Amino acid sequence: MNYIPSSEKQDPSYTFANPVLIDGKQAEYGAIIENEGVKLPLPLLESLFGEDNPIHYEEKTGTVVLTSSSKVLRFKTEALTGLMNQAPFQLSIAAEVSDGVVYIPASLLTEMFGLQTSYQADTGIVSLSKEGDIITLGTALPAKGAPLRTAPSIREPYMLKIPAGESVKIWDEQDGWYLAQNNAGHVGYIRKQEIKISGTEQVPELKEEQPFVAWKVMGQKINMTWEAVYQRRIDPASIGEMPGLNVVSPTWFELVDGTGKIKGKADPAYVKWAHDRGYQVWALFSNGFEPDQTTEALATVETRFHMIQQLLAFAELYQLQGINIDFENVYTKDKENLVQFVRELTPLLHEQGLVVSIDVTPKSNSEMWSVFLDRKALGSVVDYMMVMAYDEHWASSPKSGSVASLPWTEHSIKRILEEDGVPADKLVLSMPLYTRIWTEKKNESGAVKVSSKAIGMERVKTIIAEKNLTPVLDEAAGQHYVEYKEDDALMRIWIEDDYSIKARIDLVRKYDLAGVATWQRAFQTPSIWTTIDEALSKKP
Repeated sequence: MNYIPSSEKQDPSYTFANPVLIDGKQAEYGAIIENEGVKLPLPLLESLFGEDNPIHYEEKTGTVVLTSSSKVLRFKTEALTGLMNQAPFQLSIAAEVSDGVVYIPASLLTEMFGLQTSYQADTGIVSLSKEGDIITLGTALPAKGAPLRTAPSIREPYMLKIPAGESVKIWDEQDGWYLAQNNAGHVGYIRKQEIKISGTEQVPELKEEQPFVAWKVMGQKINMTWEAVYQRRIDPASIGEMPGLNVVSPTWFELVDGTGKIKGKADPAYVKWAHDRGYQVWALFSNGFEPDQTTEALATVETRFHMIQQLLAFAELYQLQGINIDFENVYTKDKENLVQFVRELTPLLHEQGLVVSIDVTPKSNSEMWSVFLDRKALGSVVDYMMVMAYDEHWASSPKSGSVASLPWTEHSIKRILEEDGVPADKLVLSMPLYTRIWTEKKNESGAVKVSSKAIGMERVKTIIAEKNLTPVLDEAAGQHYVEYKEDDALMRIWIEDDYSIKARIDLVRKYDLAGVATWQRAFQTPSIWTTIDEALSKKP
């Protein structure tokens, strides 16, 4: 049956005075127009950007933070001034809150993220396109104009007719119809036979500054060790040669309260010693493993910025090349705020030429030690992620075992690569230079009580020599093992040595990771540095 096309005309209608159209579809929120400047609703933007949303709003202070790979823009609603990184920034129109919804000037979104906004004053329509989008273009053919209908059927009313030769944007295709948008912003359906595809156009991509290059030593993998600094300063004269090492990370900075105050133990003499040997210094910044003060310090824009400013000042004062973030024992509720802190921190540290790395545990169900880490989000921001692949069997473990068996280590790497999508060239395998002496002793009821003590590589060698022990290979763990009796207790040690270190570095080569880190320098045996260097430098 042939139908006569409907000649009924129906004026375009929208839910909002200033509807927002994305890919030819009306969004759930409208825009606000001020002096022909467009403001876009935050819920719409959050949906548009998805899980990588770079916009953070702090309701308590009315502060908006926009973060990109190289910029951090902070401003308050109703204000015309803000901070771009650390420099004053002028806004042409202010962000505002209307009916509980935050509206952000579109011009800022263009500058920060390349989001393109088109506003048609005569129709009130706002159209959005993301940078790099490719849009199909068509031209209307009929001399009398191509009807733009409300639905894909000739029996449906038309809203207007597209004059012959006028260009339209094509957003979709179904059953012989195009979903098309005219120059005034109106969207409807046109029969395919009434449109000629004329080409495509690409939304301009944001011209970013040159990307930050974190590691400039071509062809050389990272070989870092942590320097645990407690009450006393480290005497560099007591540190022997460490061939192949190229980064040291002294544990110098620690969060001390909820205001974001940081205490430092940095030592200029240590920095000079490191630089004289060609080492970069990536100082560690810890949260002190105190969950409550961590919650407070991460909670607001001001406390996060306070921490960042101190780290920048410390880095400049002590001529550091990087900051290594080590936040542990953190509430899961603080997961998003930790990511936001790293997003705000990284561009500012990069601006000062600093490498940003973060320490993460292998994935587990532990709320305070693993679940709070959004490895996927963090991995998209930082330069390097150190996987602390040790403490498989921890200090108070109810069962004796390896600190870091080889299968467990490989599984830890694979999960972060595959489940979280962290690039291999950002992942650094962190290896233990310590092990544990496990003591298994029966109590009066006959149950075996397990305790442990951490010891370094030299101490293990001494025990083996003193007790005339012969290590055997524990193939399941991928390392050597000894046991002996002492005071009616069974003593067990899974040994860290050349064999276990080489096996882990084989994993670095297998997955082409960025390099290795070791915890911590004082647990070493001097020859281990040559072992690491030769294994890392080995050609495939």
